[in-house]
Amino acid sequence: MANDPMKQFEIKQILKLPEVAGQDISFTNSSLWMVVAVLLIIVFFALTAKGKLIPGRVQSMGEMSYEFIANMVKDTTGPEAMKFFPFVFCLFFFILFSNLIGMNPYAFTTTSHLAVTVALAVFTIAVVIVAGIWKNGFKWFKIFAPAGLPLPMYILVVPIEIISFLSRPITLAVRLFGNMTAGHIMLKLFAIFAAYLVGQGGLYIFGAIVPILGTMAIVALEFLVAALQAFVFAILTCVYLNDVYHVDH
Repeated sequence: MANDPMKQFEIKQILKLPEVAGQDISFTNSSLWMVVAVLLIIVFFALTAKGKLIPGRVQSMGEMSYEFIANMVKDTTGPEAMKFFPFVFCLFFFILFSNLIGMNPYAFTTTSHLAVTVALAVFTIAVVIVAGIWKNGFKWFKIFAPAGLPLPMYILVVPIEIISFLSRPITLAVRLFGNMTAGHIMLKLFAIFAAYLVGQGGLYIFGAIVPILGTMAIVALEFLVAALQAFVFAILTCVYLNDVYHVDH
């Protein structure tokens, strides 16, 4: 079982809790590492909030993080969307820290589970819908009927726009889940292959050089993917927030 590449995604119960409405709400390894991610984020930004006139390295990282997300929101959605800055900020750093934690041996990658990524995606789209209706009333539904089209075209365009909108949480969730899961499986397979060749001894040890180098390359790539997927999720959230402020697109 130790050589099973899917073993790393197994949910394990840590603390048994009473069922609620027939649902198991026990504290699991996935819950634990989500809590760890949140605590690490809090500690990181607590260390960056020293407010020195000449910032040190940690404070500079915190300030750069703030400017990075703020510019992403303003450039993608507009200055009026800065009220969503805390939401996008929390979303980006939760995904980033969850992805990076999963790169450590014996840690658990919470974003490699579809239940987690679906929850993040559905909540994001729910925020867009609620905020859009709150700001525009029922005029928000004009996003499904772009202005300026010939009347017969709406018969075709409106269903396409609705399907496109409904596909957003699916693509958000599956993209993050797929990238994190596939990368960790590849990493595990290369490591298993290298360990197998080394275990055979003799000339097989020299053959292990290639999978070892491959493992090192995948580790580097996975760190890049971890950051890239957090960025993609955050910037797509900003793109979708356009529907709150620009219903007459």
